[in-house]
Amino acid sequence: MSILIVTGVEGARNCAAVVAAQLGMEVEMADGRKAALGALRRREFVAVVMDETMAECDPASAEAIWEHASLAIPLQINFALSGAARLVREIRAALHRREREQTLARRAAAAAIETELKSTVAGLLLHSQLALNGSEISSLAAERMRMVADLAGSLRQQLNSPMMARGDTAA
Repeated sequence: MSILIVTGVEGARNCAAVVAAQLGMEVEMADGRKAALGALRRREFVAVVMDETMAECDPASAEAIWEHASLAIPLQINFALSGAARLVREIRAALHRREREQTLARRAAAAAIETELKSTVAGLLLHSQLALNGSEISSLAAERMRMVADLAGSLRQQLNSPMMARGDTAA
């Protein structure tokens, strides 16, 4: 994971070194639009930090950088007023927020998949039992339908057990 800092402020390299040391991440510097866009084309960044003054002076460049930042967390900081400690806090807070959002998204996706599976299994179980109750089914087909019903029932039990009992630690 690495961070891109876009600023023309003198002393920003010292700030970048402090950020790199405190966050344990690689920090790349870009002193303008061209350098920032080139860096964004070469690799992915976890965060893109842009000097607020630069963004206000050239909004078109700032928009171009934000558009090319992909999934990087966009941050605007006034380097003339903020020190390295504030920048580290801002980046750390943004990364923690991103982690929480991703965890919530994974949980929501898992719940949606589980609900869909439960619905499908319930339908499979219902239809297999209805087919077994019909009188015009051959004995071979009835045996296969019993197997399908048993498998669907087993799958339903597994889906209804708590997630931790199934060994799912992603939640």
